[in-house]
Amino acid sequence: MSWTEAGFTLAGQHVLWTDLVGNICALATVWLAIKRTIWTWPVQLLGSVLLFAASIEAHITGNALKQAMFGVLALYGWVRWARGTKEGKTLPVRPGSTRERVTLIGVMVAATALVALFFTVTGWSWAPVPDAYIFVGSAIATYAQGRALIDFWWIWIAVDVVGVPLAFSSGLVVSGVVYGVFFVMVLLGIREWRRQYSRRLEVVTA
Repeated sequence: MSWTEAGFTLAGQHVLWTDLVGNICALATVWLAIKRTIWTWPVQLLGSVLLFAASIEAHITGNALKQAMFGVLALYGWVRWARGTKEGKTLPVRPGSTRERVTLIGVMVAATALVALFFTVTGWSWAPVPDAYIFVGSAIATYAQGRALIDFWWIWIAVDVVGVPLAFSSGLVVSGVVYGVFFVMVLLGIREWRRQYSRRLEVVTA
């Protein structure tokens, strides 16, 4: 048995260690993002590597590609946040502009259609449309997070709505449970980031 297959049985379900530890990192990533600490990015990078292995084992190509993408975007976010927190400064979060929001939504719709078509033609995923939707939505959410846009939390809610049932139907029990926990944490994240943005506005206008 390889390390990607290693795991244990819980309630009749085989749980992969890569899935479990990777999702613990994913949860930690969200918590660290709520706190706006740069550590969210190296933790996300580690989780992406582990969940990539778990997805390959479960034959969910779209999810595996998503984790590879997360690794790249984690580096992007790491650099952006490092610049935004130079000399001990607090990360300046903000809501997206109308133009930014329209662009993000437009890219999400168009890219989801193209990726779903690609998955259908290649047979890389047994659920091409939801797999493509999660893949693209996750990419856009992480990109928006790297730019410190409050809107990235709302995008994650849209992704979680589809991610929970897909994970359970794919046999990734831990991932399914974690997606549910994500939903609660995302709500906390929205509240905290909006609060921080309001405080910054009060300081500027004072």
